Amino acid sequence: MTVETDKVALVSGAAGGIGAAVARALAADGRAVALLDRDRSALDLVAKELAEDGHRVVAVTADVASQAEVTAAVDRAEEALGPVCELVNCAGVLRMGPVLDLSDDDWETTFAVNAGGVFRLSRTVGRRMAERGSGAVVTVASNAAGTARMNMSAYAASKAAATMLTKCLGLELARYGIRCNTVAPGSTYTPMLYGMYDPEDVARSSIEGLPESFRTGIPLRRIAVPPDIADAVLFLLSDRARHITMHDLVVDGGATLGA
Repeated sequence: MTVETDKVALVSGAAGGIGAAVARALAADGRAVALLDRDRSALDLVAKELAEDGHRVVAVTADVASQAEVTAAVDRAEEALGPVCELVNCAGVLRMGPVLDLSDDDWETTFAVNAGGVFRLSRTVGRRMAERGSGAVVTVASNAAGTARMNMSAYAASKAAATMLTKCLGLELARYGIRCNTVAPGSTYTPMLYGMYDPEDVARSSIEGLPESFRTGIPLRRIAVPPDIADAVLFLLSDRARHITMHDLVVDGGATLGA
């Protein structure tokens, strides 16, 4: 049985994958949830599912690369549900390829969403949280932020930027009682993972590793599923983590060997 709270959470990238799993977990824990994504049709399906289960939810479309769209989306979310007190940055894109072959568009689009989106949403919501004197932010980054990956330079660099941005935000907002943390997933069963490997070879490549790419496997011998990441997000937003801020919680089954 869901216990309703007065908390309102906003989740970007909520139309699928980890973002949708986070939205479901937050709703099940009693939050009202604003779902943000630029994929309207997929977003509406998640919103419909949650609404039919009796949860308070609103779907707002926005491209996190646009400040005007981000501001309008946060305004709509707060008009529908009330002040946002929890923000989860899940929106992300992946453009793969060797550094020497990446286009300017590959680089700029990756940073506009993965780092710029975190900046724009966190700044917009953070200002409002600071005025109210409370709140929590969790950014879903990646274990690639701290471990070099072949053919993933733009993604890894953008996630490293998002991780440090969130830590700096946590330092600056601590005086308002606002905590800011990151969750760093490793390989997780999402469309993004399927796009990296042959679908029939996803498990083997991830669990056993790819020596030719200097990529270790996963010591726990399993690939994460989106709810694994959602549970970590939920913990960092909860009062059980009330004395944790500027922390990077790695959820990768040991793939980065504790680095």
